[in-house]
Amino acid sequence: MSYKKILTVQDISCVGQCSLTVALPILSACGMETCILPSAVLSTHTAGFSGFTFRDLTDDIPAISSHWQKENIKFDSIYTGYLGSTKQIDYVKDLFSNVSADKCIKIVDPAMADNGKLYPAFDETYVEAMKTLCAEADILLPNITEACFLTGTEYKTEYDQTYIKKLTEKLKALGAKTVVLTGVSFKEGKTGIYVNEEKNSNYYEHDKVSNGCHGTGDVYASAFVGALMNDKTIFEAAKIAADYTVKCIEITQNDPTHWYGVKFEAVLPTLIKMLNLN
Repeated sequence: MSYKKILTVQDISCVGQCSLTVALPILSACGMETCILPSAVLSTHTAGFSGFTFRDLTDDIPAISSHWQKENIKFDSIYTGYLGSTKQIDYVKDLFSNVSADKCIKIVDPAMADNGKLYPAFDETYVEAMKTLCAEADILLPNITEACFLTGTEYKTEYDQTYIKKLTEKLKALGAKTVVLTGVSFKEGKTGIYVNEEKNSNYYEHDKVSNGCHGTGDVYASAFVGALMNDKTIFEAAKIAADYTVKCIEITQNDPTHWYGVKFEAVLPTLIKMLNLN
């Protein structure tokens, strides 16, 4: 494995185990040089905490990008998570154009919705802007809710494989080369990942942990990127990331005081073993 340089663009929630505080340690543990571009700084994440602080860093992004271009800094992969505005989406597209190394892999997690609803900060204008970013993605990592908003598809909690395949095909029609759809459940007690690549589709099923946790989407996406950049195939990376995320949830289940995220750090040795890095 060559030493890869990755840029991840998302917010910093100083407490809460999500976004950059998840992406940076996971990708670093996977052996990547991990560079960050924070879109905002929050004292905590917004799910369950009250009175949190928020500082928008949108206006800093162009100057940072400009400096990188002057220094001829390029990245082997650019991975985006939560972006706070349509303006940030436009800036990320500029980054794709200006700081991508040759054969840079562009991975977009359109973090904007769950459980059939958009996050409170977003509206249809944001969805339309996100479509333009997804069009430039080599790999798209949505959940089913996000996929439905991006494609104008009716959101369902009960569905069959035809529904899921059509959903991923619509996402590819936006321009994304590969879709890794998370949270796909065809039977009770099970969930999994549906991967639609250029020429084939595959599904990986695993047990569904009853109690979900905040930040697991970020844990999954970061582990996926780390595995992929360690020369795993897309489907292999999807499976490794799923298994790692489940273990993170399981190890957190019996600690009611740890309600705000998962103890992903304790499971990093397992992820390293999965990648054969030790």
